[in-house]
Amino acid sequence: MSGSSLAADSPSASGSLRRVIKVGTSLLRGQPGRSTTAVITDLAASLARCHQRGDAIALVTSGAVGLGCTALAMDRRPGDVVALQAAAAVGQGRLMALYQEAFAIRGLTVAQVLLTRGDLASRRRYQNACRTLEQLLGWGVVPIVNENDTLATDELRFGDNDTLSAMVAVAIGAQELVLLTDIDRLYSGDPRHDPEAFPIDEVRDLAELERYGRGAGGGGRWGTGGMGTKITAARIATTSGVRVRLIDGRDPAVLEALLAGERVGTLFHPSPTPLGNRKGWLAHAVLPQGTLVVDDGAANALIHRGASLLAVGIRAVEGRFGSHQPVRVLGGDGREIGRGLVALGSEELEAILGLDRAAIAQKFGTAGDTVIHRDHFVLTPAVADPAQT
Repeated sequence: MSGSSLAADSPSASGSLRRVIKVGTSLLRGQPGRSTTAVITDLAASLARCHQRGDAIALVTSGAVGLGCTALAMDRRPGDVVALQAAAAVGQGRLMALYQEAFAIRGLTVAQVLLTRGDLASRRRYQNACRTLEQLLGWGVVPIVNENDTLATDELRFGDNDTLSAMVAVAIGAQELVLLTDIDRLYSGDPRHDPEAFPIDEVRDLAELERYGRGAGGGGRWGTGGMGTKITAARIATTSGVRVRLIDGRDPAVLEALLAGERVGTLFHPSPTPLGNRKGWLAHAVLPQGTLVVDDGAANALIHRGASLLAVGIRAVEGRFGSHQPVRVLGGDGREIGRGLVALGSEELEAILGLDRAAIAQKFGTAGDTVIHRDHFVLTPAVADPAQT
């Protein structure tokens, strides 16, 4: 289910589309004269029209913590995890009730899908999540996806729903990810503080993306994201072949214009050589359990020849992990080269450090020779695209 790019922006260019729409807390809290209910009502109206044209839609939403804080009369977002989880528990039901009512009026059924990083870091649970989302879309249901703030701990959090939206887009093979934000487009710097910042209409490759990302600003009072997290989301999505649009979500007419095929906001072009589903999962969803440090010869083979990682090329093993678990692979200079699934656990690998291929074969047979097969390895984007460095 890897994403694929389209030749044109118009929905009619190749029939129906799969789109993921992401809306954040800063928008859902509304503006003067426009309540949270009004924001969700307008959003549901636009997406219902899009759905009627034949597009499949998944919505990734923030807002549970914000609505919980409002219900609890808090004047700011809590800082500790337990209070955040409790506020999310209060707000999540309220958030879904608003979405259910807004979409039901337009004849659409919605489904609540709550995910943590751990759900996508496990290959089996990732595949289960993909199948569930596929079934909902097949039924014509609109999945309403949110991070499971009530249960997620720090190490299992996405950190923001921008990242989650990109991973959902990859998981369902979406052609387009639309990030609704409180600014009209990407700028070369933070326009709130940089008077020379200029608007960016298109980002054509990963090198441009990284360059503009260095000037991105941080999050707001209520949200956890900011332009930096949207750049991260764009990197995840575009490297997997998903086109990304960053647009102003404060005015419902802007989303309507986009869905009608008009050029608004900033367009991030998808990679012409996208990662497949498995490698996209390896690159962005997994939580590495350890690290392998390799020599220059192994690093060169991985980067330039697309080779597998052989045991003789490993110089150090860090952390404790079992076979078939994900690890980071570093070069001798400490830079991350990529990530992959190991055939041997950390204890087995430590036992063969420094041995030649004959000794390794005697100890483990031919199974001990290839530690990470090339089909289970993905290069870090900055290494895969040297223009970034």
